[in-house]
Amino acid sequence: MDRRRFLRAAGLTGVGVAGLGVLGSGIAYAGDGAAEGGGGPSDAAVLNFALNLEYLEAEFYLRALTGEGLKDSQIDGSGTPGEVTGGRKVEFSTKLGAQYAKEIAADENAHVDFLRKALGDAKVARPAIDLEAAFTAAATAAGVIKQGETFDPFADETSFLLGAFIFEDVGVTAYKGASPLVSNKTFLEAAAGILAVEAYHAGLVRTVLLASDKDGSVAETVGKISDARDSLDGPDDLDQGIVDDNGDANIVPTDANSIAFSRSAGQVLNIAYLSPKSVTSGGFFPAGVNGEINASAASG
Repeated sequence: MDRRRFLRAAGLTGVGVAGLGVLGSGIAYAGDGAAEGGGGPSDAAVLNFALNLEYLEAEFYLRALTGEGLKDSQIDGSGTPGEVTGGRKVEFSTKLGAQYAKEIAADENAHVDFLRKALGDAKVARPAIDLEAAFTAAATAAGVIKQGETFDPFADETSFLLGAFIFEDVGVTAYKGASPLVSNKTFLEAAAGILAVEAYHAGLVRTVLLASDKDGSVAETVGKISDARDSLDGPDDLDQGIVDDNGDANIVPTDANSIAFSRSAGQVLNIAYLSPKSVTSGGFFPAGVNGEINASAASG
């Protein structure tokens, strides 16, 4: 829907995001999940944080599928706009891999459009995104490759799925962690809908990776990536690979109550920035993300 139809469906015609009082709060969201000044982040700040993540995912999948990223009409907004480094069309070896890339690329592209329309003039621009050096840095830190080697998620189908694994699980935990921060029920419902889609994506990635694992090497690599994420986002051992300690399938990573776990915005940025410290740039976002929520947590 266009923005007017969206707002009409939400019962907000003539009001918009600004009229809801979710703009201009002046509250800077701290990396550890607490907001300065005693309040929480605005709904617009939370949605813009999600938009930054959707920019990253959309660029990754669109470039893997078509060799091209988002259109110029999909990347403008407030904040510092940036270019995308890396990314190219993947030569998929299976029909399933190609179909998965096509479907998820369309989903992430639609998420970008939806959030931009919902935010209207409050939307942030696409920040600088690194799909090249950041993957190599992440793979090196995880022990997937040795120092001086290169990890290219666009080299083949398995590499693409490993790159997708880095994003999808984090996306699920990010939306779950952000859900209590959204005060407007319409936006909360939309965020819940996106979370559900990201969870479908994550489950599919984990399933295809496990199905392709003939000798245990894929599960071992996924486990190293999972451990690396755990080392970045704090002391708790929450992240999980695609097999459990007994070697059985672990498609759905949950807690003891079979509930998906959450990450704060700061923890999500620990992974995106590839740093366990409180920083405002690095990794996949070399110049940081746009918007009020932009600092990783001090998790070390």
